[in-house]
Amino acid sequence: MALKLASRNSGLVGLDITATSVKLLELKPTKKGFKAVSYTVEPLPANAVTEKNLQDVEAVGDAIRRAVKRSGTRTKAAAVAVPSAMVITKVIQMPDDLKPHEMDAQIQLEADQYIPYALEEVNLDFHIIGPSEEANGMVDVLLAASRSENVEDRTAAAEIGGLNVKVVDVEPYTMEGAFQLIKHQLPNEGVEQTVAILDVGASMTSLCVLRDQSLIYTREQPFGGKQLTEEIMRRYGLSYEDAGRVKRVGGLPDNYEPEVLAPFRDLMVQQANRFLQFFFSADKNDYVDQIVLAGGCIGIPGVAELIQERIGTPTIIADPFGEMSIGSDIPAQRLRDDGPAMMIAAGLAMRGAN
Repeated sequence: MALKLASRNSGLVGLDITATSVKLLELKPTKKGFKAVSYTVEPLPANAVTEKNLQDVEAVGDAIRRAVKRSGTRTKAAAVAVPSAMVITKVIQMPDDLKPHEMDAQIQLEADQYIPYALEEVNLDFHIIGPSEEANGMVDVLLAASRSENVEDRTAAAEIGGLNVKVVDVEPYTMEGAFQLIKHQLPNEGVEQTVAILDVGASMTSLCVLRDQSLIYTREQPFGGKQLTEEIMRRYGLSYEDAGRVKRVGGLPDNYEPEVLAPFRDLMVQQANRFLQFFFSADKNDYVDQIVLAGGCIGIPGVAELIQERIGTPTIIADPFGEMSIGSDIPAQRLRDDGPAMMIAAGLAMRGAN
């Protein structure tokens, strides 16, 4: 699913722009899957991105330029993603005998029925899901649209960084694609299973639920590691940058673990349970077979074990690079350590390696 398609997707870097960093990843296809050939994570200035809105396009572009240089990639084409909150999706029915160009023309004619913006203000795309269960001779088509400014901000930042955006995807569908890199971690590779991927980032948390490897539900809400950083600032009188650094490398007083980190872990469990309850109420089911944790916050020790214990569902940490070959000039252990936070970047990079 994409809002802007390239004629050929070969040779793309996946570019994930988050609240705190730019993540760049390039994959090449191999006989056994993929090989990581370029990778880096470049920090962003505070407030350059707020809840996935690009507030300072120049600063983001400068970070992308640094990431491109540090990664050593020579590829100039890129794939980026917009969050689900910036995208309107709707499943519609279309005749199953339409050729692709005929369906495109028909959707362009009818899209104003489904999109609450003027069509010249949006980027629009569609994906054929399959035969409709509601009507014979029809197919279900997923329509996706995003305000052009959401796409243009990311495209402009990439151009400042020396990249040319060829694909703009939607984060939940990017996560669905990246699922192929973690299915080896799951019983029966997730076939006939309901799997909840909970991605806890710096300022936003998203839930993607896949059933039989296909996306069926997504939700996104403000919550993330920034809250822990801000509590460290408040408790210990540190700057935001220093609080983030000691959170990563250590050096905090003995009361940090019981008085600051433990309550935040409890809060993560509450958020995970809350997200699942939203899904259960929407899906009319009351279980998932597996929880997979992703995002930068998942590096906090003990989170997966605590969620499994409190919620009672098998819980693992995403490891998208566990079975992937890694280029000799890439710090392999660092890439694997960053793996849970690289799921969106990996899904985007796969668009150029398929």
